[in-house]
Amino acid sequence: MSRFFRSVGTRLSLALLLVVAAALGIVYLAVVPSLQTNLEDARLTQLAGAVTHLVPEATDATNDCCMDDFVETSARDVGARVMIFETTAVPGGPTVGSPIADSSVASPSHAEPTDDRIATKALQSGDVAQGFVAEGGVHYAEAAVPYNGGAHVLLVRDSLESQLGSVHLVQRRVLFSAGGALLIALLLGYGGAWIFARRIRRLERAADRIAAGEFDEPVHDSGGDELGDLAAAFDRMRTRLAQLDDARREFVANASHELRTPLFSLSGFLELLDDEEIDEPTRREFLESMRDQVDRLTKLASDLLDLTRLDAGRLRVESESIDLSALGRDLVEEFGPAATGLEHDLEHEGEGAIALGDELRVLQIGRILVENAIRHTPPGTPVRVRTLARGGNAVLEVEDAGEGIAPERQEQLFERFFRLDGTRASGSGLGLAIARQLAELMDGSVTVESAPGRTVFALVLPMAVRQEQVDERLAVLD
Repeated sequence: MSRFFRSVGTRLSLALLLVVAAALGIVYLAVVPSLQTNLEDARLTQLAGAVTHLVPEATDATNDCCMDDFVETSARDVGARVMIFETTAVPGGPTVGSPIADSSVASPSHAEPTDDRIATKALQSGDVAQGFVAEGGVHYAEAAVPYNGGAHVLLVRDSLESQLGSVHLVQRRVLFSAGGALLIALLLGYGGAWIFARRIRRLERAADRIAAGEFDEPVHDSGGDELGDLAAAFDRMRTRLAQLDDARREFVANASHELRTPLFSLSGFLELLDDEEIDEPTRREFLESMRDQVDRLTKLASDLLDLTRLDAGRLRVESESIDLSALGRDLVEEFGPAATGLEHDLEHEGEGAIALGDELRVLQIGRILVENAIRHTPPGTPVRVRTLARGGNAVLEVEDAGEGIAPERQEQLFERFFRLDGTRASGSGLGLAIARQLAELMDGSVTVESAPGRTVFALVLPMAVRQEQVDERLAVLD
């Protein structure tokens, strides 16, 4: 039960009910009291006009001593009780007593009222007076006027029960209609809120499925409102999480394979080394192979650590001026022996270019590009490390004369664990993925252009202004 009252549908329907109730209350307060006031004022105005109109006839009737006939005839014409009072002089001023002619009684002995407030007011003011009085729980509207020099007062009285009856009828109908409107608002509000809440519950179930790792069922909502937009956002999130989950599974599988291969190789070499009859040259060969596998494991661990930091956004890069020409020469010097061993002609060429970035990370990217060039191209082909300025950027290019890469495979090169040859013997397939992400962290990029006999990988970075150039410009301005 408590959940029912806490539900969105119940709260929305109750909110709608309160709004409708408030609106109906405002309508009731604006209509019923004003209606009653208008009806009473209208009747009072009619009586005031009638009593003024009857003054000449009342004067004649009083002088002719036919007041009873006058009040009866006037009562029928006006539709109200007509009375004539005779004034009496008292120390406090003239006043009225009981009526001497009354359309509602057979004789003056049964006449009422005595000392009528409105008649006394008219007598004292010498003009028409009007107002409301209550006697015996009944409300009346009265209008009075003195005549014959103040010797008599003509009073017209009418009960307000008919007007109040009309007001009560309107009041009952308004209340009845308000009750019906509230019931309809409650039903419609709860129905609409239930439909709205059902859409929310569908989104809740979809969120639970996504949280449980179930990404197969799409999230759909046909509404074109904010909930529809939220459902579309949920579906985009589902798709993205499914892609990330697939990438995670593939990454774990590939990483496990990459780790298992050198470990299995090391295990085999260790078993072979247990053989006491193994000769020394073979032992040294085994140790060299084991050292290569350890280096491979170390590089793989370093690459995985870099990828983890990149994915978590915890890898930070510096922003400093870098002489790409000097860095290119360092790369040629570093990889010279390896290139010679693989029968490659490794050279540096190009002009000076000052880039803006992190020198250690730029060197790491350069190593990845040069190592790929000398390892994955046929022996005897040249490799060139070139630095240049182009289009406002500083560029480090590594060009080889290999077989080339098909256009449809070029973007796949930057996917994790991807290798063109389909084998896992020559590297982990993480280098280019790391290189591109590092370049993007430095507001740069890594691109590839390839055709048969020529492949160029380029690291493009923002160009930095040398301090000497800044000093020269400042000197010119001075």
